Order: sequence, then structure tokens, then C-alpha cells
Amino acid sequence: MRNPVGAHVPVAGGLATTGLGYARDLGAETVQVFVANPRGWATPPGDPAQDELFRAGCAEAGMPAYVHAPYLINFGSGTPETAARSVESMRHSLRRGRAIGARGVVVHTGSATGGQDRATALAQVRELLLPLLDELTHDDDPPVLLEPTAGQGSSLCSRVWDLAPYFAALDAHPKLGVCLDTCHVFAAGHDLTGEHGMTQTLDLLVETVGEGRLRLVHANDSKDVAGAHKDRHENIGSGHIGEEPFGALLRHPATAGVPLVTETPGGKQGHTDDVSRLQKLRDA
Repeated sequence: MRNPVGAHVPVAGGLATTGLGYARDLGAETVQVFVANPRGWATPPGDPAQDELFRAGCAEAGMPAYVHAPYLINFGSGTPETAARSVESMRHSLRRGRAIGARGVVVHTGSATGGQDRATALAQVRELLLPLLDELTHDDDPPVLLEPTAGQGSSLCSRVWDLAPYFAALDAHPKLGVCLDTCHVFAAGHDLTGEHGMTQTLDLLVETVGEGRLRLVHANDSKDVAGAHKDRHENIGSGHIGEEPFGALLRHPATAGVPLVTETPGGKQGHTDDVSRLQKLRDA
């Protein structure tokens, strides 16, 4: 399938029991899940029976699965405790990702905090994240997918070209990929609207990190205008990006075979409508 389309699904009650059931209800062809509280540091062991059911269910349906690491992770943090916990939390997400057969673990690129400048923060990203990448020696270890943010505060990576120094800090590691969030990149200042907005942005991404590094797209419209630096997702076609650029995204060579996951409002009905809308754009 050129672009499996799905959503981030809830998993309270069990990865397989709740998550896969929700995905089926949406008509999803790919899923993204949390394997820990996204706003906490806990590293739960998971339920081996649910893990196996989830892995088998995804394999049977040909449905690629992804893990989103907790939001608190920040490898550029100037707070030593946050930096140390970020490593522990990311290692947990990667191990749990492997256990459930995930194709990638998404992590936000973070920010320079505690008065650190960008160069110091990126040096710390290298110190903390490169060893984790080097631990991914098994064929079924999921890659780390860097997700640039909307450009709030002292963000280390929001504009597409910010990925160049970030990749350089990590030696363009073979287990490194990109998760592009359309709302984030729009909010950061890349105007995806108009005849060529999305195409030019994807061209720039390939130019910056090379072919084959884009592994996942978070397909979200935006409640705010381009360059607003606000991370507020909207349903596909109902925000300031509009529906047409998503069609351009689906036709771009860089997205061939890349799954799209929605993280949009409106609960199950909103997700169902967005998945259907993106599938129709893909199949048009």
C-alpha cells in the first residue's frame, strides 16, 4: 500500500483489546500507541499476553505500528534529573517498541533549557541519544523517529533545516529517521498552503536529511496560521492548512510507502472522518 492511513489509538484496558479494537472501528491501516503515561516518567513493564496479541494482530492485518515516546523527554534539558530520566524513558520506549513489533519510536526533538545555548544542548543530545541509537543492534529494533516541534520557546528543531545540525550531532545514525508533523511544521513557519507549499517543504526535507529518512507522517491540520508557533491540531480540511496540501503530500515521492497517522480532535468520530478523508485523497 502506498500510504497506510491510521490514527493514534487509546490503549487503556490493553494494547490489543482496546487499541486494535479502536483501530478496526476507524478502518485504520496503521496505528500509533503510547506504552507509558505520556506526561509521566513511569516505565511500566507491559502485559506480555497483550503484547503478543497486539503484535500478532498487527502482523495479520499488515498494519504497521508505531510508539510515541513520552512528551517529557528532552535530551537538551539543562536539568540533570530531566536529562537522566529522558534516557531511561527513551530506552523503555525502544524496548517496549521492539516487544510489540513497532516500526519506529517517535520522540520530540526537545529544547535548550536551563540557560544552555543551542550548541551546548546539541552536544548533550549527542552524549545522551547516540549511545541509545548504538544499542539498537537487532534487526527488529525500531528506529528513533525525530519529530520537530512547532517552534515554541528555545526549540532545538522546528524548521526543516534545523534537522541538519541535529542529524550531524548524531552522526546521521542509520537507526535515525524523521516523523514529520504537518501541524508542527506549519506552525513553525513553513506555509504548506498554495500550489506548491507542501511540495517545496518535502523537497527541502529530502535535501536536508537525504532520501529514505522520512518514516512517518503525523497528518494534522492546524487551528492557527503558519508561523504561529502554536501546537494546536485541527481535523483534516477544517484548519488553516486545508485539504489540498494533504493530497500533494500523498503524491510526493518522499512519502512513497510512508504511513500517515492522525492526532486530531473529535474523538472516535473525528478520527474516523479524518482517516476516511485521507484514504480518499490517497485513492483519488
